[in-house]
Amino acid sequence: MNTELQKKYEALLKYIRGLGSLAVAFSGGVDSTLLVYAAHEALGDKALAVTARSSTFPDRERNEAIAFCEKYGIRHKILDSEELDIAGFRENPKNRCYFCKKELFTKIIELAAANGCEYVAEGSNMDDLGDYRPGLQAVEELHVTSPLRHTKLTKQEIRDLSREFGLPTWDKPSFACLASRFVYGEEITGEKLSMVGRAEQLLLDLGFRQMRVRMHGDDLARIEVLPEEVERVSAPDIREQILKAFREIGFTYVCVDLKGYRTGAMNEVLK
Repeated sequence: MNTELQKKYEALLKYIRGLGSLAVAFSGGVDSTLLVYAAHEALGDKALAVTARSSTFPDRERNEAIAFCEKYGIRHKILDSEELDIAGFRENPKNRCYFCKKELFTKIIELAAANGCEYVAEGSNMDDLGDYRPGLQAVEELHVTSPLRHTKLTKQEIRDLSREFGLPTWDKPSFACLASRFVYGEEITGEKLSMVGRAEQLLLDLGFRQMRVRMHGDDLARIEVLPEEVERVSAPDIREQILKAFREIGFTYVCVDLKGYRTGAMNEVLK
């Protein structure tokens, strides 16, 4: 580990120790996994990982979070938080993430207090400041701390640290909740979330690690894969498997985005 990165990690541990006790919103992704690992190192049993159970969060992600905490002996709680029950969420406004994060962190704060944790943390990093992130407004309003941003850690540095510590997420593809797959203003339903989740699982099973299935209307799927994999996803044998499976899932039309995968693709229409 280079000196600068080591100093940042030591600063992260120092910051977390200064909190005394901490509940971490833990999705099992790259950022929150390092944060939970550091919180456990700094605070031991005074650190608590909290993972949400909802229709926007695939079972595989929750199961990976559970397995990680079991492996490292980290205190872990599962919290039910169904976004579809939140007023205004289904309508999918451009600040949808604000409603979700407000609800989620309000529940985590209550759970944290009941389990002896004074502070609550989330895993956003410095790179997250470069995109439209309405959820961060809720983070600020509820005084949720952001240790990775506080110590100015970037996504790549988080991956480098995770690799150094042997964490299984060091090269895990970026993931966002399934609600991010829908056009702003188009209604989000449980059925649509299930369709997108099943479609993405198929692509994962076919070996496409970094991908998204964006849904337009009620029956069009737009597939994003890495630019270098566009040719593979369009190969006759793969294409036929995808078309057959997607139609069984409920999609009438299936297309491939030639620009390829990128974070925040649905934000490109925002002014």
